[in-house]
Amino acid sequence: MPTGDGLLARVHPPLGILTLDQARAVAEGARRFGNRHLDLTARANLQIRGVSEATRAPLAAWLAARGLGDVRADGGPQRLTLTSPLAGRDPDETIDVPALARAIETAGLAIPGLPAKTLVAVEGRPGRALPEADLCVVAEGPGRVAITVAQGETQRRLLTCAEDAAPGHVAALLGAFARTGRRRMRDLSDVELSALAEALPSGETRAGPAQAYQGFAPEQEPARPAGGHDLRSVAVDAPFGRCTADALDRIAATAAAIGSDEIRLSPTRGFVLLVPATASDVAAAAAAALAAEFIVVPDDPRRAIAACTGAPGCASGSTPTLADAARLAAAFAPLVASGRAAHVSGCAKGCARPGPADLTLVGRGGLYGVVIGGAPGDEPAMDLPIEAVLERLGRAEIDGLSAAFAPETAPSECGRTRRPA
Repeated sequence: MPTGDGLLARVHPPLGILTLDQARAVAEGARRFGNRHLDLTARANLQIRGVSEATRAPLAAWLAARGLGDVRADGGPQRLTLTSPLAGRDPDETIDVPALARAIETAGLAIPGLPAKTLVAVEGRPGRALPEADLCVVAEGPGRVAITVAQGETQRRLLTCAEDAAPGHVAALLGAFARTGRRRMRDLSDVELSALAEALPSGETRAGPAQAYQGFAPEQEPARPAGGHDLRSVAVDAPFGRCTADALDRIAATAAAIGSDEIRLSPTRGFVLLVPATASDVAAAAAAALAAEFIVVPDDPRRAIAACTGAPGCASGSTPTLADAARLAAAFAPLVASGRAAHVSGCAKGCARPGPADLTLVGRGGLYGVVIGGAPGDEPAMDLPIEAVLERLGRAEIDGLSAAFAPETAPSECGRTRRPA
């Protein structure tokens, strides 16, 4: 995929898990064949930046030799499922998430015509928040799951079934979806959604209430596996989803030092390491040592701000989104405590966060279009330079976002206020 700093090579680790050797290979691949920069995505994948036409084939061969090559050549999703980084090791799970995700991946490979961004989320903990996905397979109890489908900004339950029956039902729904020609299930009309449900075996469909979805929360609590010895998790996020090859090498070195044999990618654009409980003190010290390059504390305001690459790394961007997001984080911090989220997007595509945020800034000709409570594609209330955005944010804690970003009024000749022309 071409960008402002060359081609972008996507790496899709199976189930979002890298061995330490694979992590080192990705870092070395970014150095040899890219510009040493990596993106971590909300789908728990990696992207190597700065690849050229001359280096793309050698990079593909380098990754394939290490079990990280593409699994399909028809333009369909290279990785179909998304799971929690603690999948398979979380005691609150009531289903075998890794096994179910692998079965869905296998079924998906046999379905031609699936759009590249098709996503099935598998959540093994009942009652947890759901990420944005075309389909969600959600644990309802031991051995039982619900299958939900995206409908606008919500997920609608289609049926409840046994865990081992879910891959077949998901395959039937994906096959029907591929035949619609749509890019995402959330775009299906009511008629198309009804036709999708008809792909299920007779008597299986059970319409349920729609529910709003939320992304996976940062994994901050200790993790304990269903069996065996206690484990602890070390979770770090890359600021705005960006890190260097050298930083990834340090993650691999940290994992080795604390006794972890794998690196789990997180939908929060970070890494999770599972370590023995006996190494918890060492793990805490290791996480603190990564603080210069990664987010290591749960209340860091950068966790609440999504940002794409922007200029100059992306040809579609006109603003330095990463630098501006870092400046925004300090001013936005008082609002993060009340659960607010922001998005700094280089253009209206909104790659980092397609959905709405409390404050969305959209790059437009070197300025930012300001959208309150909306998505990057929505009409902005005004265009401002980043300095003006930061100044208005200083009032937002007292006045609220809507009031802080309301159009300014000017005194009229008779002493009343009027809107500026």
